[in-house]
Amino acid sequence: MEFSEMLNIALMQGFAGLSLFSVLLLMGLGLAIIFGQMGVINMAHGEFMTIGAYTVFLFSTLTEKFAPGFMPYYFPLSIGVAFILAFIVGWLVEWGLIRFLYKRPLDTLLATWGLSLAIQQVFRSAIGPKEVSPALPEWLMGSWAPAPGLDIPINGLFVLGLTLLVTCGVLLALYKSRWGLRVRATVSNRTMANAIGINTSKTDRLTFAIGCGIAGVAGAAFTTIGSTGPTSGSLYIVDSFLVVTFGGAASLLGTVVSAFGIAQTQSISEFFISGSMAKVLTLSLIVVILMIRPQGLFASKVRR
Repeated sequence: MEFSEMLNIALMQGFAGLSLFSVLLLMGLGLAIIFGQMGVINMAHGEFMTIGAYTVFLFSTLTEKFAPGFMPYYFPLSIGVAFILAFIVGWLVEWGLIRFLYKRPLDTLLATWGLSLAIQQVFRSAIGPKEVSPALPEWLMGSWAPAPGLDIPINGLFVLGLTLLVTCGVLLALYKSRWGLRVRATVSNRTMANAIGINTSKTDRLTFAIGCGIAGVAGAAFTTIGSTGPTSGSLYIVDSFLVVTFGGAASLLGTVVSAFGIAQTQSISEFFISGSMAKVLTLSLIVVILMIRPQGLFASKVRR
C-alpha cells in the first residue's frame, strides 16, 4: 500500500474519531456540569441523549408526512426542540427526585439508574423496541473530498461544528454569565453563596436541567451517525463518565481533552485491531493514567 493511501486512511479514521469525539464531548459536557459542579451521579444521563435522538426522529417522521417541503429545514429546528424537551424533563427530575438526594452520591446513583430503566421502558412502549433513524436533509448527505481518495462525510463536519458551537456557548455561559457566576460561587463555597443571597437550590435545578439539555443536543447529533433505540443512551453513559473522570471531575477543559484522546485512541486502534480489543486498549490506558494521576488530567482546586 502506498504512503498516500495509508495517509488518507489514517486521516479518515481520525475524522471518524472526531465524530465519536463530538458525541462524547457533548455527553461529557452535560455530565461535567452535573457531576463535576454538583456532585450528582446521574446514571440516567444517557436517556436524556435518547430523548434528543427520538425528538429528531419524530420531527423527521411528522415533517415527511405532513410538510415534505420543510424537509431541508427541519433538522436545525429539531435540535433546538431536543434541547428544550431534555431541559424540561431534567428540570422535573431535579424537582421531583434529585433535590432530595444531594450529598448522598450512592442514593443518586441507584435512583437515577432506576429512572433510566423506567425511561427505557417508556421508550419501548411509546415508540417501539426496534432501532429507528430519521430521514436526514439532502444537505447533510454525501461527502467532501479535499484530496483524491480522501472523503470526509458532511454529516460528520456538521456534528463537529455543532459540538464546537455548544462547547463555546457552555464556556461563555459558565465564565461570562450571571448563571455561571452563581454556579462557580456555589461550587467554591455553598454556605457563603447562600449567605450573600444566591438561591443555590434554584441554581442546582437550572444547572441540572442545562446539563440534561446538552445531552439532548448530543442525541440530536448522534442521529446523523447512528440509529436510535431505547437503550442507545446507556451505551454511551460509561464512556461519558470516563471522559469526565479522566479529564478531571470539575474541569471543562479536561472534558474536552479527554473526550478527544479517548475517541481518537479508540478510532485509530480499531483500524489495526478488532473493536472489542480497541476498547480494552483504551480502557487499559485510562486505568494506567488514573493510577498515576487519580485526580484526572486537569484537577480543579475547589474549597468544599
